[in-house]
Amino acid sequence: MDHASSRRKSDHEQRIYALNAKITGNDDRARSLAFFSSVVEEGSFSAAARALGLTPSAVARTIDRIEARLGVRLLLRSTRALTLTAEGRAYLLAARRILADLDDAEQQIADQGAPRGRLRISAALAHGRLCVVPLLGHFACAFPHILIDVALTDTLVDVAAGQADVAIRFGPLADSGLTARKLGESRRVIVAAPDYLARVGTPTVPEDLLAHHCLNFNFRRAEPIWPFRREGRDFSLSVEGPIVANNGETLGQLAAAGVGVTRVGRFSVAAEIASGQLVPLLEDYNPGDVELIHAVWVGGATTPARVRVFVDFLVERLAGHGVAEKG
Repeated sequence: MDHASSRRKSDHEQRIYALNAKITGNDDRARSLAFFSSVVEEGSFSAAARALGLTPSAVARTIDRIEARLGVRLLLRSTRALTLTAEGRAYLLAARRILADLDDAEQQIADQGAPRGRLRISAALAHGRLCVVPLLGHFACAFPHILIDVALTDTLVDVAAGQADVAIRFGPLADSGLTARKLGESRRVIVAAPDYLARVGTPTVPEDLLAHHCLNFNFRRAEPIWPFRREGRDFSLSVEGPIVANNGETLGQLAAAGVGVTRVGRFSVAAEIASGQLVPLLEDYNPGDVELIHAVWVGGATTPARVRVFVDFLVERLAGHGVAEKG
């Protein structure tokens, strides 16, 4: 082999070595992100080690290397718990996004671009059960490579921190970096059961409610206030009753059982109104107030395809077909 050929081979080997080092470095960086995310999710080095099939010392060394490379403390360690620093929370958010993007990119390529992967959905109890869950079978059929992971709770999850991919929210949205898309709006309605009205009497003006059992939410205001409108003037009444609850479906069920009168989102009692189990009251005094319904998620150019197609699906099924009732 002549000198020129030997030099060309040496240059080629160096390029291969540099490429391998770059690939290995990126792979190590992705593995470090996964380790860090696992430590936070599991709550300890030992639990993360069990989940990853490693030793606790190996996991701890990885976290130490990340902190040394960044020059900041990500986790505060104590004998009882691990606590994220402000830098740790920012790093966790970035880690979850990057890992989700990597997973989505690889899965889309492996399946010729079809959306796939785990899709974590958060919805309120009543709206989720009545309006979202009935649609999920159709979505699963349309996108068989997406694993739907749904959680119904009236507790607000932190979407920005990676606790859900898509959340469905009612009412005004707080300022945040999340992307939001309107799904519809829910008009509120006052209802009672026919047998309750036969027993106690039907209110004909808002003030009549002061003599009724009014069933309220337990989280909106310390003092339950129902708004009304008479001859263009808005006013409100403080009403009372024997039971409070944290969701409209429960209040509607109590009203249908003849316990009292309630004021809830119409979507949560639409079936009972249609069947005659509940009767709308004081509609002439309804102020027409509505709660907007949005889907929120971490947006941007790298939003996973499974998130985009699910939000499009919700818009089509809820806003387009009136499941989330418009005022």
